[in-house]
Amino acid sequence: MRLALASAFAFTAGAGLPTLGAAETAPVKPAVVSAAEKAAADAIRPEMLRAHVRLLAHDLLEGRGPASRGDRLAQLYIATQMEGLGLEPGAAGGGWSQPFDIVGMTSHGPDVVSFARGADKVDLRSFEDFIAFSGVNTPEARLDGAEIVFVGYGIVAPEYEWDDYKGADLEGKVLLMMNNDPESDPRLFAGRTRLYYGRWDYKYEQAAKVGAAGAIIIHTDASASYPWQVVQTSWAGEQFSLPDEGGPHLQVKSWATDAASRRIARLGGQDLDALRAAAEKRDFRPVPLGVTLSLALRNDVKKAQTANVIGRLPGRDPGVAREAVIYTAHHDHLGVKEGSKPGDDAIYNGARDNASGVAILLSVARAMKALPETPRRTVLFAAVAAEEQGLLGSKYLAAHPPVHPGLLAANINVDTASTIGRTRDITMIGLGKSNLDDWIKALAAMQGRRVEPDQFPEKGSFYRSDQFSLAKIGVPAAYLDGGTDVVGKPAGWGEKQEKKYNETDYHQPSDELRDDWDLSGTVEDAQLFFFLGVKVGNAARMPAWKPGDEFEAARKKAVAEAAKLPASKP
Repeated sequence: MRLALASAFAFTAGAGLPTLGAAETAPVKPAVVSAAEKAAADAIRPEMLRAHVRLLAHDLLEGRGPASRGDRLAQLYIATQMEGLGLEPGAAGGGWSQPFDIVGMTSHGPDVVSFARGADKVDLRSFEDFIAFSGVNTPEARLDGAEIVFVGYGIVAPEYEWDDYKGADLEGKVLLMMNNDPESDPRLFAGRTRLYYGRWDYKYEQAAKVGAAGAIIIHTDASASYPWQVVQTSWAGEQFSLPDEGGPHLQVKSWATDAASRRIARLGGQDLDALRAAAEKRDFRPVPLGVTLSLALRNDVKKAQTANVIGRLPGRDPGVAREAVIYTAHHDHLGVKEGSKPGDDAIYNGARDNASGVAILLSVARAMKALPETPRRTVLFAAVAAEEQGLLGSKYLAAHPPVHPGLLAANINVDTASTIGRTRDITMIGLGKSNLDDWIKALAAMQGRRVEPDQFPEKGSFYRSDQFSLAKIGVPAAYLDGGTDVVGKPAGWGEKQEKKYNETDYHQPSDELRDDWDLSGTVEDAQLFFFLGVKVGNAARMPAWKPGDEFEAARKKAVAEAAKLPASKP
């Protein structure tokens, strides 16, 4: 069970570092940044950020879908920019690219999906009410009269004494389950903050483990923290995965709207709200609905390849140069909208998500090269692929890291920059998990800003971007998001802008570069990311997860393994 304990570890080198374990109410001592570091940070300019986004989010790159022409162009652009900055190639074998295989799959199903109970049935419209896609990389996925069973949240969490399955025989069944995790009790599952248990990928994985043939996640705007249209754009058309490495798989993964799910429950003689209420308690047991689903999906399966792009700035201190700080930002997006008509805005340009993050990564690299001397540790810059398909690029990076996980000092991930101007705050996703917090608070204080916890904790953002892949192998991670307390704007204005983006532009063709973007705050955020990498790169000790954190054990294991490596081996 995760414990809210102060860290027993310390960053002991570097001026301006506050004492770890200090009370949250204690004043934050601003970090001290040298004149040379400040001068280097001035290399991060709004016009350069805008220029990178303009290219990466241009229609010519066709939305940077995995393994597409636009994807390859984005990789080439990033590699040439890294080369032009004077970085070294950072991938194995001395290249810029870390290629890896992916499997692309497009599922074709019926226009209407029927759920039956005896002579009665409920017909759901594909795409409008119900979205189904294959969980197996084979020409066909099938459900033949599979019974629907409501399984609450579909969570097994021993540390919370929670088990929605209770040993029920679910072999070959289709599991109907709620999105998110229980939030009514702040002592369970972090209350309103979504944990990994609330993520769709966990739910599908767990359903496969208990032998289910399929799973249906009930979508609501509140439980998903995004509208149904995001499900439609994210799960329609070609889907990508890493090659099958064995293990249990669902035949069919699916989503249903709240209204459609109510109809399925009603067909089974149940009230969905009553089922949900029962599922909020530990003693909940799976409820068979007596409803069956038969469904055949024809799959177009193809093998393809994409790549992470990795640049390297060698550390100056032979004693710790084999250790590394690694920046990440994903370079992919969703490609072109399926079934679009001539004249439609059909390209998912992904300007904020995540051309803006790549722009920051490249700008931070420029600032690092502007330093009169490089940090003591090596600095890696990884523009990773296929994040939108389930963090595939960072999963591959974590499985094949440029240096041993125990030598990766920290990961600084950038995903979707703020474009609404300078703010008095900055958001730390995962605040309280590692002693990176202390550096970030001190650097923000130096900028005259404060660090806020995740302002939209119901999104479960820590488990939705690439730092999660590296955290799972033990690497302390900083995932910073833009603030919402905007200078010169009334209270609440910034939060409204972010909610508007989430409701109208997130994973939509409208996520484009705009003339009204105010990048003054983006520059300030990027400079904080730069300063953080410099401080960690020069610190006497590598960062650590706080005691009791969910990733602490993986970190200790990785560090112990790294200690046994020959001194020359990274």
